Amino acid sequence: MEPGPNVWNCPFDYAEALEFDPTLKRLLTEEPVARIRLPYGEGEAWLVTRYEDVRTVTTDRRFSRHAVIGRDFPRMTPEPIVQDEAINVMDPPASSRLRSLVSKAFAPRHVERMRTRTQRVVDELLDRMAEQGPPGDLMENLANPLPLTTICEVLDIPEADRAQLRGHARTMMNISPDNRDNAVRAKADMRAYFAELTAHRRAHPGDDLISALATARDGDEILDERELTVMAMVLLITGQDTTTYEIGNLSYTLLTRPEDLAMLRSRPERLPQALEEMLRFIPFRKGVGIPRVALEDVELSGVRIREGDIVHVSYLTANRDPRKFDRPDELDLSREKPPHMTFGWGGHHCLGAPLAFVEMEVALGTLLDRFPELKPAKPAEEVRWNETSIWRYPQALPVLW
Repeated sequence: MEPGPNVWNCPFDYAEALEFDPTLKRLLTEEPVARIRLPYGEGEAWLVTRYEDVRTVTTDRRFSRHAVIGRDFPRMTPEPIVQDEAINVMDPPASSRLRSLVSKAFAPRHVERMRTRTQRVVDELLDRMAEQGPPGDLMENLANPLPLTTICEVLDIPEADRAQLRGHARTMMNISPDNRDNAVRAKADMRAYFAELTAHRRAHPGDDLISALATARDGDEILDERELTVMAMVLLITGQDTTTYEIGNLSYTLLTRPEDLAMLRSRPERLPQALEEMLRFIPFRKGVGIPRVALEDVELSGVRIREGDIVHVSYLTANRDPRKFDRPDELDLSREKPPHMTFGWGGHHCLGAPLAFVEMEVALGTLLDRFPELKPAKPAEEVRWNETSIWRYPQALPVLW
């Protein structure tokens, strides 16, 4: 990497409620294509923060995710979360084939079936919370169990296996330095579990998402055994914790903004649009994810990135770029469907986004409908926030109704 005047040391461990990370804000403002160091991995990387530059890196074939395989790239976690052959480190056209097959499992008719299952789970969870009486904890009663239960329902994971799989996923997301061996073991155990499960579903398909993936065809193309195993793993990992945390973040955002909460209660039909704006506004994670490698020299915002350099993007800053969004640091629930990057962009836009959005919409819509007097049980400054994971979320969210 060619020498430059400034290298930013970026732990990206900021966890002050849902306030925006001031280091990211400075980078977007002062040095939108910057050299950074991260807590783990060799050497330095570039960080790209402007919306248009992020869009270039995520769609231009001069930047490759596949080229990070085998490199000890700068990252947030001790052990890379990603599987070497997962779709999220593939480039087109290999990824295009897989995305086409996987998208068939998220066809509208499958998503509507998922909505029905999600509604049933939400109703059961909120019935239980109502029976127990106030105060209740929205993380414990809704956000934590819902996505895991829903993705396990949709994947048809046996009840007895769910807690262990959730434990594996959480271990893989932990950013503590002494966690590396545990993360390696958790990844191997989860992989072995899904190899066995997917082989069984291929032989005996049912009415579940893994079976839909196993039987999806695009002409003569199908997912092979390894692809099916890794895809099921990716769906379980990304299909539970991230949605759990976002339901917590969304609930916190509304509970601490009474005017917005009142507007949505009176205009429930505006919830989908409001969700899009909250997804843009909320800094849902810390730092960065899987980087790319420049396959040739590329210039971005006047900065030359050399062939072979590691390039990270920030979807968080892209969502707050004043060149793209008017008043980017304001939450405006009437904003017309903002083209946010919370689910990623380009060839690595989250394939499970339709299911995640359905879960968030059903959870919040039902919560507001069932508990019209819902309010926080303690002041916002007393809410405790996660400090050990790459994700931003409240540890507990006590409410009254």
